[in-house]
Amino acid sequence: MDFLTENQSVWERLQAETRPIVLYGMGDGADKILRVFDRYGIRAAGVFASDEFVRGHSFAGFRVQRLSEVVETLGEDIVVVLCFGSQRPEVLEKFYALDARFDVVAPDVPVVGESLFTPDFVRANREKLARAYDLMADETARRCFVETVRFKLTGRLACLRACETGKDEAFGTILRPGADEHFVDLGAYNGDTIRELLSYTGGRYGSVTALEPDPRSFRKLEQYVETDLGGRARLIQAGAWSEDTELAFAARAGRNSALSKNGKTTAMRSVDSVVGDGPCTLLKLDVEGAERAALTGARETLRRCRPRLNVACYHRSEDIFDLPLLVHALCPGHRLFLRHHPYVPAWDVNLYAAL
Repeated sequence: MDFLTENQSVWERLQAETRPIVLYGMGDGADKILRVFDRYGIRAAGVFASDEFVRGHSFAGFRVQRLSEVVETLGEDIVVVLCFGSQRPEVLEKFYALDARFDVVAPDVPVVGESLFTPDFVRANREKLARAYDLMADETARRCFVETVRFKLTGRLACLRACETGKDEAFGTILRPGADEHFVDLGAYNGDTIRELLSYTGGRYGSVTALEPDPRSFRKLEQYVETDLGGRARLIQAGAWSEDTELAFAARAGRNSALSKNGKTTAMRSVDSVVGDGPCTLLKLDVEGAERAALTGARETLRRCRPRLNVACYHRSEDIFDLPLLVHALCPGHRLFLRHHPYVPAWDVNLYAAL
């Protein structure tokens, strides 16, 4: 496997860099990257944002500049560190244009957890990585596995671009949703995946059960279901977990809503409890790092219903090998397909599983 030959992480390369290192972007992503910079003794030389977001403000002790100002001061021979993510085509094109002009990296910082994807991490998990790779059912999945790991190690955009596939390929050839689908959506957000599913079935479905813990996202989900589905869905304001319980949850109305010791006490439900003896033909999990617990809580439903799966596989550094191994253990007859859909960084890496 090619990624086992990578012997330097993006952090170590930046640590040894002699050229100016400038951050593109601000906010949570930049804060996380700067915390890792502190651990490695990496020093940033400046921060820039897209021209329309430059308003004379500061970030991390730097005046936020336009790229043209950075180049005027530091020259063209700089290293650009991407500090935010996007799947919007116009933003991706901007990333790729930067990559063609400068030395650009997008360091992988896990959405949840503290484990960085370094050569030491790869060596420590070599056996699990190898087993997960061997479970991949087609060449596209194997290429996606290798290139995603290489991206996590190097931060190179070329790795992600080498393994991109569209959602149509996954839905059309792996999940193949039908008009009588019984869909269970964990981490339903505002109904975006329900919309996506129904676009492939002409709006037809057997049933929809959706869990969403964040109050603001849940209100949007309710509005969508009432307006577009005539209220014909079962909505539960709760997170997905291994059992029915209550846990602290930080509600941030989006990608960063997740379990947190400083959050608000929130209801958590297991799939087995929610589904009971009912049907489930398609199960989606995008639960901000709680995928392992949620899969464990679906053990009986997976055994009884044998649904196809769509599992987010990118929140924790361990997810790329832990989740395929767990799905294989819980659904031994399913074929596993890893796919990366256009996104920088590797935030839309999904594990699809089907008989």
